[in-house]
Amino acid sequence: MTASSDTIENSQLEISVPTALELIRLKLVCLVDVRQKFELELEGEIPGACSLPLFRFKQLLGHQMTEDEHEVLDGDTPDTLDVQHFISNINRMHYTKDCILLCYCNTGRRSLHAARLLRSLGYERGFSLAGGYRALVKAITETEIEALKNLKTPAMS
Repeated sequence: MTASSDTIENSQLEISVPTALELIRLKLVCLVDVRQKFELELEGEIPGACSLPLFRFKQLLGHQMTEDEHEVLDGDTPDTLDVQHFISNINRMHYTKDCILLCYCNTGRRSLHAARLLRSLGYERGFSLAGGYRALVKAITETEIEALKNLKTPAMS
């Protein structure tokens, strides 16, 4: 019996940094960066990751957004093509590439929410990186950075 996305414990949604690095080496993961664009500019990016800010992610899925989230997005409303493009890219990563969708933010809190959203859509291999971007960059080596550059991840807009 499968637990619903609401009852899944955080520990069941999180992948540790060492496990994530092994999945990267084995090319079994697609990285989904859920940070805002300004965060990418301030903190840096991981090569090979798709950028899909959580606020935009929620918006594309039709989830209720807070006033602050709307302000960040300037109240933009996604159209049908935006949603189709999003679902197409997620499907390409999840099914065609048969990879684990590993979401991350700076510290791992927003990415837990993104993983829950993916699970609610039926993507059972949606996970969050424990500790987020900051934990990963502390542990990553040059060899692993090169492995990330070689990941074939579809671009998302």
